Amino acid sequence: MQTIVGVLRGGTGREHDASLQSGAAILARLPEERYLARDIYIDRQGVWHDRGRPIPPERILRQIDVALLPLHGEFGERGEVQRLLRRFGVPYSGAEAYGTNLARHKVIAKAKARGEGFLTPDFYYIERREDAERQAHDVIRTLEQPVFVKPASWGSSIGVSLAGGYVAVLAAIEKLFAEGAEGVLVEERIRGREATVGIVEDLRGERLYSLPVIEIIPPAETGYVSAHVRRSGEAREICPGHFTRAEAEDLQYMAKAMHRVLEQRHYSRSDFMVTPKGIYFLEVNSAAGVGLDEESLLPKALAAVGVDFSDFLSHLVNLALSR
Repeated sequence: MQTIVGVLRGGTGREHDASLQSGAAILARLPEERYLARDIYIDRQGVWHDRGRPIPPERILRQIDVALLPLHGEFGERGEVQRLLRRFGVPYSGAEAYGTNLARHKVIAKAKARGEGFLTPDFYYIERREDAERQAHDVIRTLEQPVFVKPASWGSSIGVSLAGGYVAVLAAIEKLFAEGAEGVLVEERIRGREATVGIVEDLRGERLYSLPVIEIIPPAETGYVSAHVRRSGEAREICPGHFTRAEAEDLQYMAKAMHRVLEQRHYSRSDFMVTPKGIYFLEVNSAAGVGLDEESLLPKALAAVGVDFSDFLSHLVNLALSR
């Protein structure tokens, strides 16, 4: 008998389209001889659909054996979907609700990284809009300009900008609050070489298997990977990256540590900046936030070590069913 796998994609968040792409990649590559895939689409208003028709979540969830969750962004990473699945007893891929929230909040993730003894960029966390003017003054006095201004809990570089000077920094902060950011991070710009490392659990006999380090080279005109650069594919991606053996080993060690300390599950991807002063931790992408379409980083790293994407999906299903 085939296992019925529900692939949840879409959602109400800002990364709806990215979620559709990752979900489509899963649906295309899930082995048909072993699994019966159900494409469960969640529209921008939060209405669930099965086979093109609206359906109450509780009805479709009673019809599946396991769920894969390429639900990028706040919709899939706040934990509501995970709690719903747990309530109906449906096993699912990725971190549980608590772990997704730990990873999505950049301030918490940085605090955990510092607790592990890792370097992180200096930053200011602005929790309330009314504090923006005062803290923008503090930023200008203490952090070298320009600085990154980013939402504290959005992914895919959405809302991230590089700003210098009081007027520009304040405008960037206020813009994010106006767009619904739950909090704003103003972060020191670390100049170095960007790296990302994927972790997959229980692969090839290792409890935490580290994929090759990918080096990300942004276009010279921006100097960083903005949301536009991420969507357009303008950044160069080298797998494995041109890092020394010692650097690569340190990056893989740090990625495993952050996967563990942020209570991730099944797979994750961590971002770093490699500099002459050391390696700086930037953030962790929990499983729900990791892109899985053919242009995404994790599938490229899997291919580099000879892991077929269909085999990886089977592995995910087995991981979800075994926990």
